[in-house]
Amino acid sequence: MVEEQLRLRGIANERVLAAMRAVPRELFVPPELRGRAYDDAALPIGEGQTISQPYMVARICEELDLHGGERVLDVGTGSGYQAAVLSQLAGDVHSIERIESLAAEAGERLAPFGVHVHVGDGTRGLPEHAPFAAVAVAAAAPHLPETLYEQLELRGRLVVPIGSRREQLLQVIVRSPEGPAVLRTVPCRFVPLVGEGGFRA
Repeated sequence: MVEEQLRLRGIANERVLAAMRAVPRELFVPPELRGRAYDDAALPIGEGQTISQPYMVARICEELDLHGGERVLDVGTGSGYQAAVLSQLAGDVHSIERIESLAAEAGERLAPFGVHVHVGDGTRGLPEHAPFAAVAVAAAAPHLPETLYEQLELRGRLVVPIGSRREQLLQVIVRSPEGPAVLRTVPCRFVPLVGEGGFRA
């Protein structure tokens, strides 16, 4: 996975590649799909949700530009895979999931990784734990999630897919004194971000 799906497709950050190697992806997919855990594809995890394609997890992590001591917010815990990878890259990881059953299962999986799992509307973020150096969103928003942007520290990065339910661009947004600065975008496809600042269920 690391050599063929990630490095060959341009993921160059060695810390990110090491984090992807360190987290056993098969622990985060349903038992009947463990034989496909390292496929170059998103996989269903129940409740209409998916575990993201390995390349997209690595791309999000690389775009966050983490150095090891940061507080990070992961929006859309799902099975917990992205949060587990982020735990290898940052100092303090909080993850929020709106579906209670997924959050409960992910909480058990993520306990050894030291990730704090919360149940709630991910579009509202976690103001009680803000500011964050980085926010990673693993679901598509119809527009810039202002609440999440406001929970960034200055120069902090928000990586979020923005677009329709069917097509999105993964945007890298930096909080600056002048307002949101979009660094780059790449086409992607994620499940919808449902909540007050996202799509309706």
